[in-house]
Amino acid sequence: IDTFDPKPDAPAEIRGEFKPISTNVPGVQIGELLPLQAKMFDKLAVVRSAYHTNAGHGMGSQWMQTGYHATIEVNDNIYPSTGSVVANLKGANDPGLPAYVNLPRKVPFGNAAYLGASYNPFTPDANPNDPGFQVRNLRLPGRVSAERLENRKKLVADIDTLRRDVDAKGDISGLDTFYRDAMEMVTNTKAQQAFDANKEAGKLRDKYGRNDLGQSCLLARRLVEAGVTFVSIQAGGGWDTHSNNFTELKKKLLPQFDQGVAALVEDLCDRGLQDDVLVMAMGEFGRTPKINKDAGRDHWPGAMSVLYAGGGLKMGQAIGTTDSTAAYPTSKAYTPGCVLSTMYHVLGIDHRHVFYDDGKRPMPVLAEGDPIKELVG
Repeated sequence: IDTFDPKPDAPAEIRGEFKPISTNVPGVQIGELLPLQAKMFDKLAVVRSAYHTNAGHGMGSQWMQTGYHATIEVNDNIYPSTGSVVANLKGANDPGLPAYVNLPRKVPFGNAAYLGASYNPFTPDANPNDPGFQVRNLRLPGRVSAERLENRKKLVADIDTLRRDVDAKGDISGLDTFYRDAMEMVTNTKAQQAFDANKEAGKLRDKYGRNDLGQSCLLARRLVEAGVTFVSIQAGGGWDTHSNNFTELKKKLLPQFDQGVAALVEDLCDRGLQDDVLVMAMGEFGRTPKINKDAGRDHWPGAMSVLYAGGGLKMGQAIGTTDSTAAYPTSKAYTPGCVLSTMYHVLGIDHRHVFYDDGKRPMPVLAEGDPIKELVG
């Protein structure tokens, strides 16, 4: 209600402080704190009518990032994240780079679960906006030459006598793959160059925003252009606005989000990548229609907006409607499976493909849902 689905005719305790503004697509309005996205809405599409039924952070996050509804709160993936699925079925677009990256740090519930450790994300675990930003473990320590590293590889191979046939869960073989890929990245300059945001012009870095979200968006573009297949960005902290919702959104959260996403989409278009790269922005759920006693909004999975850009999808539209308080969809209600199967469709992945979990049970990529027809045609 404060971003892509404003309700200006609702009572004040629901509509909040922000007013709608017109976009460059006739008839479509969004919140006033997204002016840059409003000016380029012909390059964007928003689904206003996504929903699910779980208001817990962990369970909502797992549902939106895996397509599966977890029935208990846990600290790690029960089901593989979208990025891990893509890493497994597609791999990297360049063998010298990881298939799947989290920025700036590991995204909660972004792991591979039963697919194995080799499909967990690579992460720099550092803020790309910091002046001394470096990717942890991507360079050799000063005292270790390439020759010494090669000797160490041979030594490890000679003394590694673990029996791989008793590795029932595949953890050892998964770590072997992770180790091999890490060695490739350390000894190959491709990854080091791709993660070096300092190679970008200062004016372009300013355009993205000199903050962790903006610079993560810029770094994501560099990585995808270099050959990384899938990047997940955590959009900074502070979005859980149970108090002072409007102050927090106005002073920091929405201006950074507006600037970073708009710069990313425009940059991809300028490079002719708008049909090859899909950008998605979403949360684990929406926010309550009614403002609480602390001027905040609480968790609300009944309706939420999901933003898409590029990927060869049909842009310049707002899809679906919600009721007068943005509480529930009134048309074109779409589940997490629909939201995610649209992404898999762009990547050429069959969302009905079957994996097998640790108990040898068949587990489709998604439990339900089909691509959103208004986007894919």
